[in-house]
Amino acid sequence: MDKNVPAGAALLLDFIASKEAPRGYGTVYGNNQAKLAKPLTSMTLAEVIAAGPGWTRSFGSSASGRYQFMKATLEGLRDELGLTGREVFGPDLQDRLAYHLLKRRGYGAFMAGSLSVSGFGLELAQEWASFPVLAPTKGRRRAVSRGQSYYAGDGLNKALVSAEDVEAALNRARHAGNVPSSTPAPANSVPSISLTPKPSPAPAPAGGLLSRIAARLRAAYPMKG
Repeated sequence: MDKNVPAGAALLLDFIASKEAPRGYGTVYGNNQAKLAKPLTSMTLAEVIAAGPGWTRSFGSSASGRYQFMKATLEGLRDELGLTGREVFGPDLQDRLAYHLLKRRGYGAFMAGSLSVSGFGLELAQEWASFPVLAPTKGRRRAVSRGQSYYAGDGLNKALVSAEDVEAALNRARHAGNVPSSTPAPANSVPSISLTPKPSPAPAPAGGLLSRIAARLRAAYPMKG
């Protein structure tokens, strides 16, 4: 995972990828990656976008990569982020693009608590067709029930994960927070200090102390007989 993706988003993206493309960053729709002339992760963003229509004709969809980006989605991300198209469509770029999709869909509001689990779940279901809605709603083609894909009824998409599993993943992501997923310690960082108090040394027995004082006094001032 790209180190600039915060912990909560990294957890959520790993969960999304486990349903969308379990075989990883080189996946094309229908697991047809072996039919490509060269690995997806060695192609440039522009090459992936250009290949999209052909993949749709051959495989049924232009979805590609670990997060199954559609051609139109990649075009929008390219323009929105000011990319040149010469960027290699490798793991780091895919992670950053997917994180941007999360932010588009309200990730910041969700993490801040101003967007509910079901509300953010609906946003994710609209972005990733294999994810279910978490409450009954009007889908793309018809009314859909909790647990169904937002795109149910299109003859192509269906939910591949339960609503309960999505809710659990969202709660884990929110709990993980927005700290960087990989935060190296500064070179000049101060070592941590233990806040556990150390036990105080046991006081010397009073009798022993008095005996030593008396002995010193007798040595300094010997008694005359």
